[in-house]
Amino acid sequence: MGLGNPGARYDLTRHNVGAAVLGLAATRWRVALTPLGDALRGSGSLGPVEVTLAAPVAWMNQSGPVVKALLAELALTPGDLLVVHDDLDLEVGRLRIKRDGGSGGHQGILSVITALGTNQFCRLKIGIGRPSPGTDAAEYVLSTFFPDETALLQTSLERAPLALECFLLDGLDAAMTRFNVWHEEAQG
Repeated sequence: MGLGNPGARYDLTRHNVGAAVLGLAATRWRVALTPLGDALRGSGSLGPVEVTLAAPVAWMNQSGPVVKALLAELALTPGDLLVVHDDLDLEVGRLRIKRDGGSGGHQGILSVITALGTNQFCRLKIGIGRPSPGTDAAEYVLSTFFPDETALLQTSLERAPLALECFLLDGLDAAMTRFNVWHEEAQG
């Protein structure tokens, strides 16, 4: 599940990197994403693993009910879920895969935790960096990336679908070991 806000206005914003990664994975895995219910979604396979990719078309802070409904429709549990989303606490270009945890102030993740009644699901966090002092965090996450962040962003967007593949084919521990490392090439 890739989180973001609906509408072209938000496509290139920091808050929409989760949905952007989902789109890149769909292209890489040849999964056609189409509007269905409250999500843009598609199903396919990655080797022996069947996968459903989805991005809610609800506002970020209303993602939880969409996630819950999709899991129910597919007869899946929160343990089957991986949510891709932005993270203010990670530098631009950094990825972090983890299981469980709180929302970290992320309203989309809080919505998912609240709707599911559990935090027991995996996440792929995409670093978007922290706003400068005095900048409103809500305004910052809805802004586009600065020109000097472009190379770092591109690196994380290229690596994120690979991290998802590793997670699906080799498991959480392998994905964490391989992709939670801050690579020198990611730093520019």
